[in-house]
Amino acid sequence: MKNLNELRKMLYDIDGRGYKAYKSLEGMYDFNNYKLAIDHVQGDPFASPSRVRVIMSQKYSQIPNNLFDNYNKRVAVQDFLVRVFYKNINKYSSKVFGSGKSGLISISKCTQEILDRTAILIDNDKIEVRIEVGFPARGRSVLARELEKILYDYLPKIIDESITYNNLDKDALKKRVELVEDQQYIRQRLEGRELVAFIGNGSILPRESGVSSKPLKNGIKFISPKELEVSFNTPNSGEIKGMGIPKGITLIVGGGYHGKSTLLKALELGVYNHIEDDGREFVITNDSAMKVRAEDGRVIHKDDISLFINNLPNKKDTKNFVSDNASGSTSQAANIIESIESGSKLILIDEDTSATNFMIRDDIMQKLVAKESEPITPFIEVAKALYEQIELSTIIVVGSSGDYFDIADNVIQMEAYEPKVVTNEAKELSSGKILERIKNNSIEINIDFNRVVKKGSIERGTKGVKVKGLGTDGLSINKENIDLKLVEQLVDSEQVYAIGEILKWAEDNIIDNKLTLREVVDNIMNYIDKNGLIKVNKIAGGNGRLSKPRRQEIMCAYNRFRLLKL
Repeated sequence: MKNLNELRKMLYDIDGRGYKAYKSLEGMYDFNNYKLAIDHVQGDPFASPSRVRVIMSQKYSQIPNNLFDNYNKRVAVQDFLVRVFYKNINKYSSKVFGSGKSGLISISKCTQEILDRTAILIDNDKIEVRIEVGFPARGRSVLARELEKILYDYLPKIIDESITYNNLDKDALKKRVELVEDQQYIRQRLEGRELVAFIGNGSILPRESGVSSKPLKNGIKFISPKELEVSFNTPNSGEIKGMGIPKGITLIVGGGYHGKSTLLKALELGVYNHIEDDGREFVITNDSAMKVRAEDGRVIHKDDISLFINNLPNKKDTKNFVSDNASGSTSQAANIIESIESGSKLILIDEDTSATNFMIRDDIMQKLVAKESEPITPFIEVAKALYEQIELSTIIVVGSSGDYFDIADNVIQMEAYEPKVVTNEAKELSSGKILERIKNNSIEINIDFNRVVKKGSIERGTKGVKVKGLGTDGLSINKENIDLKLVEQLVDSEQVYAIGEILKWAEDNIIDNKLTLREVVDNIMNYIDKNGLIKVNKIAGGNGRLSKPRRQEIMCAYNRFRLLKL
């Protein structure tokens, strides 16, 4: 390992030479309080920036071990440090001359959600920071003096103020860890309280705008109706009261623009912990919850959708259903079946984004079109069986179909963003015809999940496997796009890119022509839980642009990969 003075001399020696001379700098350097690893140098000033790693011993960082002595606390600390590092990069943004990406210093930009990221990793011995640096150039010639400014002036200040405990806001760090502890405390107790979700009193659910995830200023504070109010005695914040949503079937009703979809959106993102002042810190949802919707045009690979769709006129097999261009109803059926396959215990549905003929078929239509002529069993007739037989709860936003009152366990009306329990009133208005229909149908939940994944879905070319993220809209593997834009619980582009790397890794390390898709994803999650997300990518120094997806979204990607072989 070379020291900082040797690195400086190497810089002077290559000054003015062709850009590829920067490659000679790859390696590890001792900067006294930390080590600097130049893991990969970009090919030219316009290419993706160089990958640089900072390794600081806990001897110098001195972040107390009790702040990160379990998984969730560690994620909280790492998230906090990434945000501080990002802020300090902007604070000390380098005034560096050069072409292309010269002088760029970057690290992950965090969302409102607290995610397990690879940008900063902490353990009892050290902290590792993975950043990107644009090595400066004039045209395509080395500008060593400009890189010297970055490595010797700007970066040491950023590092010192971002990952050394004495320079951090200790109270803010402690509060972040305690907040995550309290959020996890509630989430872990939902099951024991027979709840699927909790919305704390005082939460701000509306967002600033359609393109901003920050809370709406002066937004109406959520207050639980007394009938559903529960409390949790959290370890750090004390008693927190709010609305508990019980297991079963819950309807969210109300007029347009009164907050129905806003509440559902908060619940779908309640699978993640949120930072302080987000407004949704104590919107806590069962972390297996899946938002499902119609998704016209998606591919379907051998799903057993016979629970919802059967006896198609073309005799197509719905226990082994295949489609390259699914309809609204078949796609929504597949989305629910795949959610169950992924282990979800709660599905979230908005009437506005659902296929009407999948959700309901009213009494008049039942009289006109005989049951034998209708291949779709609407969701309204299956929802109770899903809960009673496999404990799959449902929260549905309903704006136009009162028939759902028949099957509802709870009905919550949103009025100017204020929730009211109207279950009794809804039951008085219900006709009972749906319940009668359910009784006559005697639905039995028996879904075949025996889809075995074959090797060869992802082929390795002469240059390996190329994974490219497309924001939160999807990704491409060897130029084959996987469309994820309607998988609505993906919140960060780094989750999507991580999914691509996971699929690539699993092809070589997990898939063996014997495991079902569910078993493949089980093995993936077990490996990540044991070894860390950083291990699914083998590039030098590790990839600092990954954040951990849920098993549900990994399965969503497999199911939307048109080249998947089963």
